[in-house]
Amino acid sequence: MSNQLTGETSPYLLQHANNPVNWYPWGGMALALAHKENKPILLSIGYSACHWCHVMAHESFEDTAIAAAMNQHFINIKVDREERPDLDQIYQAAHYMLTKRNGGWPLTLFLTPDQKPFFGGTYFPKTSRHGLPGFLDLLPRVAKTYYIRGAEIEQQSASLLEAFVNTLPLKNMVSPELSEKPIKKALAEISERFDPVYGGFGDAPKFFHPTELELCLRHHYIPEKKEVLLMVSYTLEKMANGGIYDQIGGGFYRYSTDQHWGIPHFEKMLYDNGPLLRLYANTWLITGDPLFKKIAEETAEWVIREMQSPNNTASGYYSTIDADSEHEEGKFYVWNRDQIINVLTQEEYAVVAPHYGLERPPNFEREHWNLEVVQPLVEIAQIIGVAEANVHQKLTSARKKLFIERELRIRPFRDEKILTGWNGLMIKGMANAGRIFKRGDWIRSAMLSVDFIQSELWKDGCLFASYKDDKVHLKAYLDDYAFMLDSLLELMQAEFRQTDLNFAVALAETLLEKFEDKEAGGFFFTSHDHEKLIHRPKSSHDNATPAGNGVAAYALQRLGHIVGESRYLQAAESTLSLFYSAMSRHASPHCSLLMALEEILTPPQIIILTGQISILKEWQSALQHSTPRAIVIALPAGLIGMPPSLHKIQSPGTLASAWVCQGTVCLPEIFSLEELQHTCKFQDKIAPSLLL
Repeated sequence: MSNQLTGETSPYLLQHANNPVNWYPWGGMALALAHKENKPILLSIGYSACHWCHVMAHESFEDTAIAAAMNQHFINIKVDREERPDLDQIYQAAHYMLTKRNGGWPLTLFLTPDQKPFFGGTYFPKTSRHGLPGFLDLLPRVAKTYYIRGAEIEQQSASLLEAFVNTLPLKNMVSPELSEKPIKKALAEISERFDPVYGGFGDAPKFFHPTELELCLRHHYIPEKKEVLLMVSYTLEKMANGGIYDQIGGGFYRYSTDQHWGIPHFEKMLYDNGPLLRLYANTWLITGDPLFKKIAEETAEWVIREMQSPNNTASGYYSTIDADSEHEEGKFYVWNRDQIINVLTQEEYAVVAPHYGLERPPNFEREHWNLEVVQPLVEIAQIIGVAEANVHQKLTSARKKLFIERELRIRPFRDEKILTGWNGLMIKGMANAGRIFKRGDWIRSAMLSVDFIQSELWKDGCLFASYKDDKVHLKAYLDDYAFMLDSLLELMQAEFRQTDLNFAVALAETLLEKFEDKEAGGFFFTSHDHEKLIHRPKSSHDNATPAGNGVAAYALQRLGHIVGESRYLQAAESTLSLFYSAMSRHASPHCSLLMALEEILTPPQIIILTGQISILKEWQSALQHSTPRAIVIALPAGLIGMPPSLHKIQSPGTLASAWVCQGTVCLPEIFSLEELQHTCKFQDKIAPSLLL
């Protein structure tokens, strides 16, 4: 048995290719058939690592009676939200408008043939339970509603489309005066929501909020804002020691089901781990906390080991690892006590048991433990009367044994499609952490991903969103362009390659050509030549990933300063002007835009280094401690065709030189590290500061 999904590249869609449901991918065939047969559309949106998507699939989509009802009453369309974030954005918003409840996955919406939703929800059980209607009972009722209440549905659809229009920001007739007020407001809002007991923000379920943490970290140096560093470091410590982190294999799961980071949903997402890797590296740079270095190292090792395609010349990062194995969530990751005792020596178990909470009652289903740090090693060393170094050694050997034992289990499914935007997030994380920790292998990993994107997903001046099984699929979205551009600027600071600069400029040009709203400002999520949908959003709020408009404005500003291109600066300023009113009303959901706002108020220092590579590496290392927000680019000798802003002629007889620019002002050539550090600090003091 097969349906219309058999030719797709998405692993999620292919998981449903043998359902008895006659699924179609989103496209002209399904939409035309809905019109021809005057049938409503059943739209199901999910992704391959989604636990409740699997539950609904096993309960309903594999059931022949339910499939027969779906096929009788509806044109059934299955969508991978990772491949089609445009559809997911639109219909998650529509779900909220219809139900006044937050959405999620699976998202189940019923549409008219004109793509307008009239009823929906998220997960529906096969039979009624927990206040949810049974899917089999629901299907004929929804179909009947479509046919007998058509006029009401049309009226509702008109109201919904009007509500969508109202979500778009209005063009400013007068450009607002940009100031630091929304940044101050955001920091105050974040502080109010901070959880002083467990770290992070809010109650369960608890997510990472990396853009909010990054905004806080950027202000740690201001005396009256010292508490922001505590919020970041305390949160990262609690996450690192919690069950939200894979204590054996490295990497973070998607979110915590409880307030104290103990029990996660076990899927691992590329888009979470890239920004978190960068956060841990940058916070280590400030605090020197060895825990943060350890987490960065283990996360980067997990990425290279499990999330990067095996190719030595160009290899992208995979998307996700499933929460489930053998139809049970978390089965690959959790342990019972006997499994651990059988693997370890008595001395190792004496360390592992108190450290990971095995002496407490099980914290997971069926007498199992999800490992989390509950007792520090220094305390364990005192209790058992051995040196702390010995305890560390025992834990290290135990973790290696547990990792080897765990590798013998049936692994969760890995979604091996390569998404351009998510690769951008991980490239930035790997390049940043590689520069900070002097890890050339991490920088090379980032380069391999860039080379893969450029060779496989960049075709004739157009970026594509997804790659799987030697096929590129779907024209890229705003986030793909913005995240890749941002990542290239980070990679150029880790190791400069002229091809990366050229690629960045090409991406910026296409971004302006295909996505910019030249009349009102800002960027649409979909390109000007994208298929017509019921809405064309402009994303400004940060979610699990940062807002495309925020990252685009931030990256365009930085690239504009680097290459001296005023059009990039103007596009960023127009974006900030468009969303300034929204930032002023609700500040903290706009942290990526606020970071761009910071840099339009106080442009970053651009420091260009030339000379002997060994000296330049030393200078770069020193500068990342003394001027961490500056853009430092070390240019190798012999480059030709560089933009005038980067074409620096070194004085004869000098081993290394530096040029410092900020805004439109550049200082004369500098010949020593001491002078360079003094100049950068002096420039920081005289530059217009945001919060002084």
